[in-house]
Amino acid sequence: MLEENNSLLFGKRMSRLGKIPVTIPAGVTVTTDGGVLKVVGAKTTLSRPIRKDVTFTQEGNMLTVAPGKTDLAKALWGTYAAHVRNMITGVTTGFTKILELEGVGYRAEVKGNDLVLSVGFSHPVPLTIPEGITAVVEKSVITLTGPDKEALGQFAANVRKVRPPEPYKGKGIRYRGEFIIRKQGKKAS
Repeated sequence: MLEENNSLLFGKRMSRLGKIPVTIPAGVTVTTDGGVLKVVGAKTTLSRPIRKDVTFTQEGNMLTVAPGKTDLAKALWGTYAAHVRNMITGVTTGFTKILELEGVGYRAEVKGNDLVLSVGFSHPVPLTIPEGITAVVEKSVITLTGPDKEALGQFAANVRKVRPPEPYKGKGIRYRGEFIIRKQGKKAS
């Protein structure tokens, strides 16, 4: 009992995410060849490099992730399980990020392979849309969709970084549902 409590105190807990087997839906195949995890679905194919000391075993439609003996493998055990779940979701349904433009005259439009933002600067800001991600602009709402959760989140963060919301009037680019803490500003005396 004392050893178990000490192991909890010093960070030697096992991954809870890694213990849960990943269910592979029909129409999706998962392979690990040459240090690359590949998930093939009806919509697209995603691949990610993996470490050799984390093993993947597939039995039927269940995939289990097991760590090796190293501390790094034990640390990455749950991370790889989450990556597999995200890749399976990406090839079946995909992911969506919604950004909103707040401000007078703030606009966005898709021109070819670029998302062009007019957000209060003296010039428009073009951002190249990464391969596999689609952008749709309706009024002041930018909807980004794609199968790769990591690439989609990074591109959404890059779009938001062009003009992050400011705390006084709330103008800028924000995620849908994001709460901006507002400041009071100067008072007239």
